[in-house]
Amino acid sequence: MNRWLFAILGYTLFRLPGALIGFFLGSFFSPRSIKISSRDFEINLLALASLVIKADGKVSQKELDFVRAYFVSAYGKNRANEVFKIFNQNFKNKGISLNKISNLFNLGLNYESKLQVIHFLFGIAKADGSISQQEINKLLEFSNLFKLSYADFLSIKAMFIKEVDNDYKILEVDKSASDEEIKKSYRSLAKKHHPDKVQHLGEAYVKAAQDKFQKIQKAYQNIKVKRGF
Repeated sequence: MNRWLFAILGYTLFRLPGALIGFFLGSFFSPRSIKISSRDFEINLLALASLVIKADGKVSQKELDFVRAYFVSAYGKNRANEVFKIFNQNFKNKGISLNKISNLFNLGLNYESKLQVIHFLFGIAKADGSISQQEINKLLEFSNLFKLSYADFLSIKAMFIKEVDNDYKILEVDKSASDEEIKKSYRSLAKKHHPDKVQHLGEAYVKAAQDKFQKIQKAYQNIKVKRGF
């Protein structure tokens, strides 16, 4: 984005030569991505999971079991145990820095992967049967730190908490939206949440993304039936 801003500024001042120079200079000010290691991702994801579990002031065994089962499914028992051990060594007495985690994830993960992280954390919160307001607030905090749109957050929330006009909320549209607006939003969400977007995270995350993708498809089909288009 910085490259284009510099290019526009350069064009305003010096026309085409200025635009080319501005684009070149802007590349030096563009945020750099980093390659996050699998181990760093797993440990920091576990740190976020622990914050969700503690958000309502109580530790649910069902939520703990959900996290352990997910990590075993994703990485195997031995690797999962190793991650839990490293987490306890690094975070148990030192505390968790949300800023450090968000900086790491913002630089090392694409947008779609961060959406999948929020979806996974919602699954933890729902593991005991209900999601408290404290847990919602904590998840919204994570979402904001990850620079996710509020509409995307509400869409994922609607997949776990049933409310009035839930299908429309999943598709990020108002009930008054036109058929064309609904179709357009569905196509955008289907592309954004496609399981292929998180393939690099591993099979467990692809399966979780497929569940999210299916909820989007179901919401769209429900609206199609209601509206008859």
